[in-house]
Amino acid sequence: MLNHSLHKVVLAAMFTFVAAAARAGDLPDPRFTPGAINPNVTQANIHQTVCAKGYTKTIRPPAYYTNALKKRQIEQFGHGDRKARDYEEDHLVALSIGGAPTDERNLWPQPRNSEWSADRKDELEFVLYKMVCNEEISLKQAQREMATDWIDAWKRYVPRHPDYRFKGE
Repeated sequence: MLNHSLHKVVLAAMFTFVAAAARAGDLPDPRFTPGAINPNVTQANIHQTVCAKGYTKTIRPPAYYTNALKKRQIEQFGHGDRKARDYEEDHLVALSIGGAPTDERNLWPQPRNSEWSADRKDELEFVLYKMVCNEEISLKQAQREMATDWIDAWKRYVPRHPDYRFKGE
């Protein structure tokens, strides 16, 4: 009986460790990518900046900049997979909620092929953008949620938000 209980505890601990390790691999290393905010975007001007149609196109860095940075960061961050096509150079704090466009502290090579991929993060970016523009959440809170742990924020906000539609349904 004791062996069976111990076996269950060990299995539960192993599952928790593996799940945490997999999740940690999908979050940027905060030493390199803590997130950075665009000082030109404030709560007072969201309707003239992030909530204005086409705003992010006006501040998005050029592909030559992000492609070169992605290659350098893949090496710098020690990713085992060195193929640039397997990553999206992504803004931790999304441009759509006032993230800094070219600050390297806000950019990281995000894996495309994982449970918590760039596509999943895009879903959160859209929901937080809608929440900020509809004044359901403050700009600072949305930025903090994204920079702290975007996966946890996805779990809390995305599935229950009315503007979210599960892909494939």
